[in-house]
Amino acid sequence: MAELKRYITSDELKTHNKRGDLWISIQGKIYDVSEWAFHHPGGESPLLSLAGQDATDAFVAFHPGSAWQYMGKFFNGFYLKDYSVSEVSKDYRKLVSEFSKMGLYEKKGHTVLILMCLIAVLFAVSVYGVIYCEGFFLHLLCGGLMGFLWIQSGWLGHDSGHYQIMVNDKINRFAQILTGNCLAGISIAWWKWNHNAHHIACNSIDYDPDLQHMPFFAVSPKFFSSITSCFYERTMAFDSFARFLVSKQHWTFYPVMCLARINLFTQSFLLLLSNRKVPHRRQEFFGLLVFWVWYPLLVSCLPNWGERVMFVVASFSVTGIQHVQFCLNHFSSDIYMGPPKGNDWFEKQTGGSLDIECSSWMDWFHGGLQFQIEHHLFPRLPRCQLRKISPFVKELCKKHELPYNIASFWEANVMTIRTLKNAALQARDFTKPVPRNLVWEAVNTHG
Repeated sequence: MAELKRYITSDELKTHNKRGDLWISIQGKIYDVSEWAFHHPGGESPLLSLAGQDATDAFVAFHPGSAWQYMGKFFNGFYLKDYSVSEVSKDYRKLVSEFSKMGLYEKKGHTVLILMCLIAVLFAVSVYGVIYCEGFFLHLLCGGLMGFLWIQSGWLGHDSGHYQIMVNDKINRFAQILTGNCLAGISIAWWKWNHNAHHIACNSIDYDPDLQHMPFFAVSPKFFSSITSCFYERTMAFDSFARFLVSKQHWTFYPVMCLARINLFTQSFLLLLSNRKVPHRRQEFFGLLVFWVWYPLLVSCLPNWGERVMFVVASFSVTGIQHVQFCLNHFSSDIYMGPPKGNDWFEKQTGGSLDIECSSWMDWFHGGLQFQIEHHLFPRLPRCQLRKISPFVKELCKKHELPYNIASFWEANVMTIRTLKNAALQARDFTKPVPRNLVWEAVNTHG
């Protein structure tokens, strides 16, 4: 006689939504991942964000078909009594299945080989120019080339975190450490921890770390309430210092982006020195050590302190373009409070992302982020396939009357600055008393 199925309701499932008591639903089956969350390759944050609810669409997006077999060990015998699938989720899952049947997840093109060769050339030219050539402007150009190298290595690090860009796991791991830690000075472990949380909770004010840039930036007045970051597990204080910086943020955005790499360096070390579980911690430290040996040594080869400072400024400023690109895709899109909801995965990913319209010959510049909506919906898909699937995503958005947000690179910058300016002007209402004179009006009111 077949065993009777045991059911729980969505309300009962919601009660299992914290560390040590973490259940999720996938296609109506309940999985207890309480103990395993700490060992999850994608980090604990994605599971905590989706705890106590159905996570089928997110699971489908981030895992290949073989992952279903692995989940069997976590099935606790319960089924979701009121499990249902929206029409948009049905169509989304069909697309994932179709793309898999078409082999798009395996067809990665020659992008990695081309970028590896480009990075090697840029590194060699920059080092040669510093050591064997003379001239302030030539050395300044070498600094800019180094920044461009960091951008391209960043794209490879990004891709390697989402899917296997090399022939096997070991070489893929080597590519991650090389492009992230050794060449760019950024821990790939930190990036995966941060970036996976961003993908799952796209544009959630309190769950998405890519929106949490206090005290420098606030994309919404909701940050003025000193909300708690569920990712960093601390309060983002909107004090007088933050108010001052936010009130000027539409002016300081680009200058801060030129120095944003300093924050990435800092965050990398903070994670590796923390008590959090960090896979391959020694490898990560070794990779960062390599960077902090070769880069300062290269800078020291310049003839004087003036050229050394300008080399660093140039390399940081050029790579600031990439930091701007990260912001354009989300700062002016829809935001929300609270954890992500598994039952509106497609809607949240499309509403919270912005595509950048560009010609195919400019794809190298954006590194796949020009198809941000497609990338968020299909994160395992190689970037060379994103342009191909774009029409399918547009059609699905049109069918379900959902926005497909797209703008030119210039328009996206305008939209981002407008968002920052609107929040800045509202922040100034919190900074009273303010000397309201003609100079203040000229600089601030029309700024």
